[in-house]
Amino acid sequence: MLFARIESEGLAHYSYIIGDKGKAVVIDPRRDCDVYIEKTMQVGMRITDILETHRNEDYLSGSVELAARTGAAIWHADGHLDYGYGRAVTDGDTWVIGTAELEAISSPGHTPGSISYVLREGSGVPMMVFTGDALFAGDVGRVDFFGAEKAPEMAGLLYDTIHRRLLPLGDGTILCPAHGPGSACGGAIADRPLSTLGLERRLNPKLQFTQKKDFVAAVGTLREKPPYFEKMEEWNRQGPPILGTVPAVPPLTPAEFALLAETSVVLDTRMELSFGAGHVPGALSLWKEGVPRYAGWFLPPDRPVLLVNEADDAAGVVRYLLRIGFENIAGSLAGGMLAWHEAGQPSGSIETVTVQALCRRLDAGEEPWILDVRSDAESTENPVPGATHIHVTQIPRSCDDVPKDRTVFIFCGSGMRSMTAASLLKQKGWEQIVVVLGGLAGWNSTSCPIEIA
Repeated sequence: MLFARIESEGLAHYSYIIGDKGKAVVIDPRRDCDVYIEKTMQVGMRITDILETHRNEDYLSGSVELAARTGAAIWHADGHLDYGYGRAVTDGDTWVIGTAELEAISSPGHTPGSISYVLREGSGVPMMVFTGDALFAGDVGRVDFFGAEKAPEMAGLLYDTIHRRLLPLGDGTILCPAHGPGSACGGAIADRPLSTLGLERRLNPKLQFTQKKDFVAAVGTLREKPPYFEKMEEWNRQGPPILGTVPAVPPLTPAEFALLAETSVVLDTRMELSFGAGHVPGALSLWKEGVPRYAGWFLPPDRPVLLVNEADDAAGVVRYLLRIGFENIAGSLAGGMLAWHEAGQPSGSIETVTVQALCRRLDAGEEPWILDVRSDAESTENPVPGATHIHVTQIPRSCDDVPKDRTVFIFCGSGMRSMTAASLLKQKGWEQIVVVLGGLAGWNSTSCPIEIA
């Protein structure tokens, strides 16, 4: 039997291949779908069916793309929606895979029509359950996509799904969720690469509530929602455009790049030190691995994207952008910033200091204005005394809370998100900004101590 979990970096998205006796099924594929075809061809299998657990919000589904290239049938969840492709799954549908069988079980909560898939061996004993966004390692799925009024109702449905449909499958059943730690679809997903329903029963904090009302109170709350989610929801209902292959990005001379930059957004995916030293004026700083997680917060959907990246990194960045629906990539800067500077083009910079230098200022009695752009959870767990906290994703809408007449020291866990925040502030006219490098690991102020958890 073939079993493979495919992880999409940055999005922490998990998709799966199950195959036996020459046929294979793919669950929740991503849009750049070469990997599924390659893995099944290597073992002489043909993809016959593509199964979705729910209408996804954080990435573009690859079902239509993969079906176009393999001829496989698509089975989508949330059958109450008007899909533009595939057939709706119903509770109890089955697919035979060699000596095993997949069974669809209704799992509402994250969405009204979410579906899980149970893989049973020949004797009927559950081996694995593919839970989509219903149940993760250490967490459960979000229930707030239909607004504050519906969240408690959806949380109640999710409680019933977990306790009446999933956990009864047995403690030995392997858990196969759609996301790992870092996903926007869960607030506290554990860094547990493998888990079972029994482990989750014991270790998952959300499964410790014995009363449904307590679970609803804990889970049925609103969370941050990136702007691009709405586009994903629409495209994943109608079916995104078919790519065929991942498009190549045209290299541009500095002069060509500068001309297009007047009507485009420049995305610089180099590391924070490189960006701080010199960048195309007005560029957004997002290190490569941060693109899948944060680009949807900051990139406007209606403008072309120009890339500045490390050598030979453009193809990887393009894959990340295509997965979240940014297709209008107009080109990349040939020769990078070296070519830009050699061509005499204007350059911007952002000052940086080490976290130790900031601590020395504090210990010397200075009162620098510190902007903490970490997440709410990080800031609450290890607060920086006296700092103003604005999560990096909220900088565009909350920048008026940041002074322009004082030097602002921007702090995160390492410096990468700080540089993103600095680039956003600089776009809006802030000049006195300093990025603090090093984060919590280097903090050693005696007058402003942080107890690192």
